Amino acid sequence: METTIISSVGLRVSRIGLGCVTFGREIDEAAARVLLDYAWARGVNFFDTASAYSQGRSESILGSWLAARRPAAGSIVVATKLLPPYDPERIAQAVDASLRRLGLEAVDLFYLHSWHATAESPAVLAALDALVRAGKVRALGASNYDRQQLETALALQQQHGLARFRVLQNNHNLAVRDVSPALLQWCASRQVAVVTYSPLGAGFLTGKHRQGVQPGSRFDVAPGHQNVYFHEQASQRLARLESVAARTGHSATQLALAWALHQPGIASVLVGGRTPAHLDQALAAQAFDAPALFAELEDDGLPAPPGS
Repeated sequence: METTIISSVGLRVSRIGLGCVTFGREIDEAAARVLLDYAWARGVNFFDTASAYSQGRSESILGSWLAARRPAAGSIVVATKLLPPYDPERIAQAVDASLRRLGLEAVDLFYLHSWHATAESPAVLAALDALVRAGKVRALGASNYDRQQLETALALQQQHGLARFRVLQNNHNLAVRDVSPALLQWCASRQVAVVTYSPLGAGFLTGKHRQGVQPGSRFDVAPGHQNVYFHEQASQRLARLESVAARTGHSATQLALAWALHQPGIASVLVGGRTPAHLDQALAAQAFDAPALFAELEDDGLPAPPGS
C-alpha cells in the first residue's frame, strides 16, 4: 500500500489508516484482533486510538495485539489522543496511562483530541514539549482544530521555542468537510501533515439512516454524533451522492469512500469498521479513481466550512 512520510521524525503511514474507535465499544477484543490482523496483512500500518475510546479499552486491545504480534520497530505507527480540558499534570499522567495500556515506551503521535481554551496555555504547550524531549512522544498533533486555532497554537509554540504540532486530524467526508483546499494549502506551507477521518460520515453517507437511526449503529451507540450529520446541509449532500450513485450504477458507499481516499494533499484517511468487509470496501475504493465523478459530487453549491 502507498505510504506517506509525515513529520520531521519521518513517520511513514499507510494511505489508509485503521481507526480503532469501535474496539471495546462496538466490537469485542476477538473481533478487533481479526480486523487488526487483516489490516496489517494488507499493508495498513497506521493505527489510531484515544484514551477516551471505551475509557481506554481501545488502547488496551491495541496494546494486547501489539504484544502478541511483536511488529518490527518502526513498522507500525500508533496515534492516541487526550480530550480536554488540558493541564500539565493531567497531560503527563494521561500519556503515561496510555503508554501502559498500549505496552509502549513511546507513542508515535499524540494529539490534543479537540481544541479548548486551555490548549493555548503556554504551560500546556510546554508539557507537550516535555513529552517529546523525554522520548515518550515522537510527534505532536492537533485534532478537530480550524485554521485560526492551529495558527495560534503554532505561533505560541514558535514564540516559546517548543515542539510544534506536526499533524492536523479533522473530520472530512462528502457530508461534513472540515478540510478545505485553503486549509490544506496553508498546512502544506507550514509542513503540517493532514489526516482525515470518517470517510463515510460514521455511516451517514451509506443512506441507511434515511428512515431514522438504525439500532446498534454508531449514531445509536454514540448519540453525540447525530448533531454532526443530521442537518440540512449534510442531507443535501447525501441526496446528491445518492443521485450520482443511482445514475452511474456505483454504490453510494463506494463513491463516498473513493472521494475521501483521493483527496489531494491528505497523508492518510482513517477508516473504522467492525469486520474485514468494511476494510475491503475501502481497499476497493482506493483503486477507484474517477476525477470527473468526484468533481460532480463536490459541486453542490453549498458554502465551504468555517474557519478555513
